[in-house]
Amino acid sequence: MWLEIFLWFIVSSYALFTLLLWRIWKSMPLQRADANEILPADRIWVSVIIPVRNEAENIGKLLKDLENQTLSYPLFEVWVVDDASTDATTAEVTSFAKHSALNLHLLPLENNAVSSPKKRAIQAAIKVAKGQLVVTTDGDCRVGENWLVEIVTFYQKTGARCISGPVTFTEEDNLTDYLQTVEFASLIGSGACAMDIGQPNMCNGANFAYEKKVFEEVGGFEGVDQIASGDDELLMHKIHAAYPGTVKFLKAQGAVVQTLPHKKWEEFRNQRQRWASKWRYYRTFSPKVLAVYIFICNSALILGGLTMLFGYLSGYVFSAVFLLKILPEWLFVGSVLRFLRKARAIYYLPLVQILYPFYVLYFGLAGQKAVYEWKGRQLK
Repeated sequence: MWLEIFLWFIVSSYALFTLLLWRIWKSMPLQRADANEILPADRIWVSVIIPVRNEAENIGKLLKDLENQTLSYPLFEVWVVDDASTDATTAEVTSFAKHSALNLHLLPLENNAVSSPKKRAIQAAIKVAKGQLVVTTDGDCRVGENWLVEIVTFYQKTGARCISGPVTFTEEDNLTDYLQTVEFASLIGSGACAMDIGQPNMCNGANFAYEKKVFEEVGGFEGVDQIASGDDELLMHKIHAAYPGTVKFLKAQGAVVQTLPHKKWEEFRNQRQRWASKWRYYRTFSPKVLAVYIFICNSALILGGLTMLFGYLSGYVFSAVFLLKILPEWLFVGSVLRFLRKARAIYYLPLVQILYPFYVLYFGLAGQKAVYEWKGRQLK
């Protein structure tokens, strides 16, 4: 009896929580910018920083996207920070720069052993960047032509000190691609809702912006530079602590950044382990509580399934509890997927909802591991 009461209580609270997220997401206005709205400037507005390592196959596509931006060239510059690539990344960037009017700079770094090479790369670029607004993305990403216009106009309208943008995956080829798209949409949507109520917890460095002066005022990555991940979330928490209410989510389809889904389990596992490990270093209380709460809710569903198999819980009760959990998720994640123009991925939601409790349990525990691999390096 106590187990049944526990399950109903936990899953009911989770259902209400998910419905609240859905209502918040639906209430957030959809932004749409125009290049003509940007106020005149006599200096560079934006410094786009792209930390890369071994992205020779992808970096040219991203640079072409940046070359096609509707934001005029005098208003932004691009810094590609090459972290000791062992492929032709440097040659690709150099060749592109020779035939482009893009204000493009290559900043090579030595192959030094550091705990967080991505933070080191961003920090190095910010030291020489001229823009008042720093925008980061990754070398394997693709951006639309209005990406920077959306960010700059939103920055001017809202006075945000820190802006998180939407991220999804490129065109899906198989089942695992769709599963990643659905799972990622839930993270993007949850993070957006948390920012909307003034309690930011998640963001993604593939589409992230902040004022350069604010980065310097909060000490950059000082205090979190020894952590392998967190060039986005941990910095966002520092900015939120210094400037509450100024961390905003840009809900604009023109601002969506696409990245490549992982094709190998090892790559996916290493990335999610790094992400899961960050919650221990959150300086604010609410993100830690939320991480533990999500872990408990999904673990409770696994516990319910096991007790049903062993005859300690009615199959009718477990089915009802399961439906109570997944129906609000369907509403919320489905609405985020439609915004991301990934409506086809909604059909894969039921499978994700079955697998997700095991996913949360696995990475919640695996994220406590101290060593991770990234781009052929072991990070702590």
